[in-house]
Amino acid sequence: MNMKRKQTTRKILRILLSAVVCLAFGFGLYTWNATALAGNPMPMPFGVGVGVIVSGSMEPELSIDDVIVVKRASSYDVGDVVVFQHKASLVVHKIIAIEGNTVTTQGTANTVADDPISITDIKGTVWFHIDGLGGVISWMQSPLGTGAILLLAGILLIKSYSVENREERQKRDEVEELKKEIERIKGNSSGSDDSTPS
Repeated sequence: MNMKRKQTTRKILRILLSAVVCLAFGFGLYTWNATALAGNPMPMPFGVGVGVIVSGSMEPELSIDDVIVVKRASSYDVGDVVVFQHKASLVVHKIIAIEGNTVTTQGTANTVADDPISITDIKGTVWFHIDGLGGVISWMQSPLGTGAILLLAGILLIKSYSVENREERQKRDEVEELKKEIERIKGNSSGSDDSTPS
């Protein structure tokens, strides 16, 4: 029973690991396509995107290497921290004024407001952030990081199968030994019956 539980646990872990690898690979490919081919620095599948703060313009609210999760919104208010595209880069600043479709933003650490932008340039609002995780995320999104994750996942999958195969071989060997032992006992038993005097 213990062996079956181990095998079931391993199968579930393999399925989960395979799903994570597929999702990571698919998301990486989607991000690369959006960034390299479409020129979109923050792809937002399902209306949600992830970014890393690279400047101190929003200190102390947001710091360099904080990870932000951005959610697309249907409307914006003064005080919202938003992400908008300025040329090829992204800016994370707070809305300080809205006039019709024109929005003015400013970084909390900046003394001067940004040039007004169109509300359509806004990608979304900062939904929440995680302090200091940006270095890890940046590494994971790099070709080296993605390759390392896929390699590690592949090694874990192969190891999982090899452990299961070794246990199966061990189980078969034990069954064979048991069969031989039963045959030996049967042979000894029938031999002793033949030698019994009549």
